[in-house]
Amino acid sequence: MIREEECSFCRIISGNSDAQKLIETDHSVAFLDINPMNFGHALIVSRKHYRDFSELPDEVLHDIVDSLSVVARAIIESVRPSGFNIFNNNGSAAGQSVFHFHFHIAPRFEGDGLTVKPRLKVYESVEQMSRYAEMIRGQISANREAK
Repeated sequence: MIREEECSFCRIISGNSDAQKLIETDHSVAFLDINPMNFGHALIVSRKHYRDFSELPDEVLHDIVDSLSVVARAIIESVRPSGFNIFNNNGSAAGQSVFHFHFHIAPRFEGDGLTVKPRLKVYESVEQMSRYAEMIRGQISANREAK
């Protein structure tokens, strides 16, 4: 487990590392990515150190999504990309490399050469897909009842 003082995002938030900050709120900070996919690639991070989505309190998530909206709209209006991706990686298997919760806003331009991983055919049948849907719906119900 990484300590907060070793986390590159925590150092940016505390002012101990340089970054081009865009906005700051009670629960989030947005800044330009130092290793961008394209010009204007920004990160929205939780102000407090949470490893990933599973640790994030709802109040913090709501604040981050508000900041995400503000920054994404500003990127669209200023950088004028052809499109954009918003994404979040959780765990090393999903490509997370900095273990501090964050969203990416990556502007995209026609012919930029970036690709999205192709989709795989996972479900062998409609019935198998239905079983997974039922498992997930059951967990949603259990989570709602627990609150």
